[in-house]
Amino acid sequence: MQVYSRDTEELMQVYYSHLSEKDKRHYAALEARKLGYGGKRYIGQLLKISQKTIRKAETELTQPHLYAQIPTGKQRRSGGGRKKFCPLT
Repeated sequence: MQVYSRDTEELMQVYYSHLSEKDKRHYAALEARKLGYGGKRYIGQLLKISQKTIRKAETELTQPHLYAQIPTGKQRRSGGGRKKFCPLT
């Protein structure tokens, strides 16, 4: 597996910081795929994202029906994310 130069890594981190949540995980998955074996670990450490999130993004990108479930303008499929707080009354 090749590693990127320090300059390239810094540019990747700056670009990554300006992406939406969905775009971040998809970008990380594409970069990891380009690197092949060990790519998920390297990109995960570089961008401070879990390998589980990268695997989830790979699944979303390779299975169009999962990608289509994410509503336009949203970051996750419906039902995803933190649940609303509902205090006991």
